[in-house]
Amino acid sequence: MSEPSHPRDGDFELVTLRNGHRAVRHLGHGEVMHPAVGPWQEALRLYVDQPGLADRLRKPGPPLVIHDVGLGAATNAVAALTRARELGPQRARDLHVVSFEVDLAPLRLALADAEGFPFLQPFREACESLMKHGAWSEPGIRWDLKLGDAVPFLEPDAGLPPADLVFFDPFSPASNPDMWTEAVLARVRRHCREDGEGALLMTYSAATPTRVTLLLAGFYVGAGVSTGTKGETTVASTRYESLAAPLGTRWLERWERSSSRAPHGGTLTPEVERRLRTHPQWR
Repeated sequence: MSEPSHPRDGDFELVTLRNGHRAVRHLGHGEVMHPAVGPWQEALRLYVDQPGLADRLRKPGPPLVIHDVGLGAATNAVAALTRARELGPQRARDLHVVSFEVDLAPLRLALADAEGFPFLQPFREACESLMKHGAWSEPGIRWDLKLGDAVPFLEPDAGLPPADLVFFDPFSPASNPDMWTEAVLARVRRHCREDGEGALLMTYSAATPTRVTLLLAGFYVGAGVSTGTKGETTVASTRYESLAAPLGTRWLERWERSSSRAPHGGTLTPEVERRLRTHPQWR
């Protein structure tokens, strides 16, 4: 019996993009993970190469911690693990990835499609261990899974190691609004490293409400690299100096004229306006 053209697992199915890449789509809202240039290229460009992960791992120091918010098919996490493994003896510090996910169906589907997701295969054992035991490690690399609603894992006393990098990649605000609120992003911010170089957060969304919410949550915010059909993405940081292209007063002026001025999940109150206008980003 031949396999269906669109293998399914729970609320998800595998699809082939117009460019030939395989990807995972949610059956309910129809959103596709990494829909533009394909999962692997987007993961490398946006989440791994943009923050200079290889260079960071070449510098001696404590374990570099990544909070991978939205494991999905594990593309972003495996891209980071691959880069760390490629460095071999050049790697001067350990890598610790902490992934957050509520549903492992996308990862199961991707692992079952070795031809469509070949970049996962070198880490097949790691993925299987992660799903079965919630953890995997090899010398110098550790990968943990926080399975379930991410919010409880982001409580102040949750015991998370502070993040050097945050891969913020849940489904979009339209499909997964609860994950993009100021309350959630403020919790993400509180688990970011404050010492040393601070922390960077990368996300695919460049929408005005996304940037407003990140600013209100306590981040400094800048433009990120383009990917596929998106002219730019977003990078947020605990330190203004860490941003390659920080938003400036021209962005603030455009926000003043925008029809989408409110944060995700919130309303535009005078207090919200005051907080945004007096954010230290503009000083």
